[in-house]
Amino acid sequence: MNFPAILSLGQTALELGLICSLTVLALFLSYSMLNVCDLSTDGCFTLGAAVGAVVALSGHPLLAPLAAMGAGMCSGLVTAVLQTRLGIDSLLAGIIVNTGLYSINIAIMGGSSLLNLNKTDTVFTMMKTALQDTPFASQFKLVVGLIAAVLVILFLVFFLNTRLGLSIRATGDNPDMVRSSSINPIFTTTVGLCVANAFTGLSGCLLAQSQKSVSIDIGSGMVTIALASLLIGRTVMGKGGIPTRAVGMVVGAVIFRLVYAVALRFNMPAFMLKLVSSVIVVIAISGPYLKTQLPTLRRRLSQKKGVGKSC
Repeated sequence: MNFPAILSLGQTALELGLICSLTVLALFLSYSMLNVCDLSTDGCFTLGAAVGAVVALSGHPLLAPLAAMGAGMCSGLVTAVLQTRLGIDSLLAGIIVNTGLYSINIAIMGGSSLLNLNKTDTVFTMMKTALQDTPFASQFKLVVGLIAAVLVILFLVFFLNTRLGLSIRATGDNPDMVRSSSINPIFTTTVGLCVANAFTGLSGCLLAQSQKSVSIDIGSGMVTIALASLLIGRTVMGKGGIPTRAVGMVVGAVIFRLVYAVALRFNMPAFMLKLVSSVIVVIAISGPYLKTQLPTLRRRLSQKKGVGKSC
């Protein structure tokens, strides 16, 4: 692999990583802060992509990301209501919403499973026009992804340090204590899931506009990818404040996409990519545990060597 190919590979991974990092930041809010495992991510990601594409096709490219975020908030609201008002387990609620969103997404796309955005103005084409005749003219996708990631990180840092944000964090840590402190955990859970799913919808919208097409399967496996990226980012950046951990989510998303891109470079069959995602998740989850077990393994090996020498 020559140097230009390596640069191209890195840029592609960085562009996709920045866009998908919004979903990782959404999972960071719902999973790490709120302690809710939201499995509606795949459907919500596709929902944001579908709504953003339809709005862009209607001639409103700037409204597309906002509409996608609004649709994501609606998805989060339904998931929260199922959990908090109807007593449905969080995992099952996410699965129910994810299943229902498949039909809703098809309906939004006009009964089609694919929408083409090749001849449609998007935030990317607008940025390309704005950066024309500048040194960054060819980096318009990277600029859009970077701006989106920075804005979401800044919002999260600010939001999670407000009174409402602290209440959301407290709900994830100890809902009983929150309840005894006259804070309504139903409200904080609902707000947290709505905000998280808004980021997921935005991520889906940007990815669809970046690829200039929307498929009904565009969000397939996104929850696995986001979880792997979250765990990678947590391992790389370690524990710290909200800004450090949020940046870690972006770093984890870029690393995951880089590994994914390298796998594609080795001419791996498309049907094997899901297995690659699963392996990355296993490594990301088991890595920290195995790291803590290394001293014990070394001690056992040294003891076995000592026994062997004595014999």
